[in-house]
Amino acid sequence: MSAMLLIEQALNGLQYGVMLFLMAAGLTLVFGVMGLINLAHGSLYMVGAFACAGVAAATGSFWLGLAASLAAAAAAGAIVELTVIRRLYARDHLDQVLATFALILVFSEGTRWLFGSFPLYLDIPAALAGPITLPGGIEYPLYRLVLIGIGLAVAAGLFWLIGATRLGVRIRAGEADREMIAALGVDISRLYTIVFALGAALAGLAGALVGALQSVQVGMGEPVLILAFVVIVIGGIGSIKGALVGAILVGLTDTLGRFLLPAAFGTFLPPSEATSIGAALASMLIYILMAAILVIRPGGLYGRV
Repeated sequence: MSAMLLIEQALNGLQYGVMLFLMAAGLTLVFGVMGLINLAHGSLYMVGAFACAGVAAATGSFWLGLAASLAAAAAAGAIVELTVIRRLYARDHLDQVLATFALILVFSEGTRWLFGSFPLYLDIPAALAGPITLPGGIEYPLYRLVLIGIGLAVAAGLFWLIGATRLGVRIRAGEADREMIAALGVDISRLYTIVFALGAALAGLAGALVGALQSVQVGMGEPVLILAFVVIVIGGIGSIKGALVGAILVGLTDTLGRFLLPAAFGTFLPPSEATSIGAALASMLIYILMAAILVIRPGGLYGRV
């Protein structure tokens, strides 16, 4: 097994992880501050991807499409919060699950009505196409490297926002005691709308960035949503740091598992059997990781026990 190939797969896992972080960060913010289980978060990921693909196709500019993905996802999130989610805060989690599941159906059918049932395709910007040579002679796609940089930059921006701004203080206070900050004069409804729109924008950004690596299609957000829930359970609900660490752990575990396990079984099994058994076990690894962490830390790595 080549060390260069192993490093390349580790970078793929890191890129996958930081994209999961963009999804999980918004999800953990919404749950931590509002106590809301939002199954429609994956639909906002899809909205961002379709907005980027549609605007990029109309204008020829990926960057305009990227800006459109942020705006469209944030606007969709704000509208959903104002019209639907706001009515669910005092309801139990079952009502929240049913209502946000209904939103998945609305978003899916609305997207199919607007864009059709066939997938759309985003081209990687010409400036970011092709490989770049890293130290050690490793050639790696420049676009994937840029995605890693964008994800880490967004993480740094979120840490700054939550830890060093007035809005961040209100978000942390709202997570700790929403009744108290409302009594102190903070407009809690406005805060909730801002937090929900921010989480939606992060999901839309992830959808747009990943859309250039795969097809953009209806329902693309639901598999990513499942992994985002795994991430926040591993990292700890309500923790941005936990979301980042959990996302990178999940990304590396999934990617390296799919690469290493078939090779390991290939030493004593026929190639076809080694590939099928290795792939099956690799798909279970992130859930085994989650179970192991919860046994040791029931609240997740950085959550409250």
